[in-house]
Amino acid sequence: MRTIFFATALVAALTTGAFAQVHQRKVNQQGRIANGVKSGQLTAGETKNLENRESNLNKEIRTDRSQDGGKLTSAQKQQVNRQQNRLSNQIYADKHNDVKQRYGNNEVDQRRYDQQQRISQGIASGKLNAGQTARLENKESAINHQTWGDRSANGGNLTNNEKHQINQEQNKVSDQIYDAKHK
Repeated sequence: MRTIFFATALVAALTTGAFAQVHQRKVNQQGRIANGVKSGQLTAGETKNLENRESNLNKEIRTDRSQDGGKLTSAQKQQVNRQQNRLSNQIYADKHNDVKQRYGNNEVDQRRYDQQQRISQGIASGKLNAGQTARLENKESAINHQTWGDRSANGGNLTNNEKHQINQEQNKVSDQIYDAKHK
């Protein structure tokens, strides 16, 4: 009886340890992404891609666990480790590719910077998961692309109507950031 108890405790500890290791690695990678957003080393598009990959990996882990009684098999653990290694390498590559998120010195650019800071804080605090972050970054990326296109068409400037439209879109995303962080 005592042997069975110790064996069960050992299996539980090893399973919990493997789960903790996968979870801690995920937390560390989210922190690296948050730091990249905060420093400007990651653009909205790069962040969106990383968060999509992270979200897909999280879904895969949940599915694997649900099919195997809440645990990952040895083969699944190795697969997750390889995928986390690839994601880690992509985070590094994106942060060091000399593509920076640049913000200007006007109201539109300051708002974009502020939104990225709020997303970064949500990632760092754990209030935003990878899927939520990917969706928010996708919306920010679309606004950034629109702003770039409008500026390109107007010699680098935005008209008052374009500024108003961009501000309305940022308001929507701002509300979505708030909602995602407070659910």
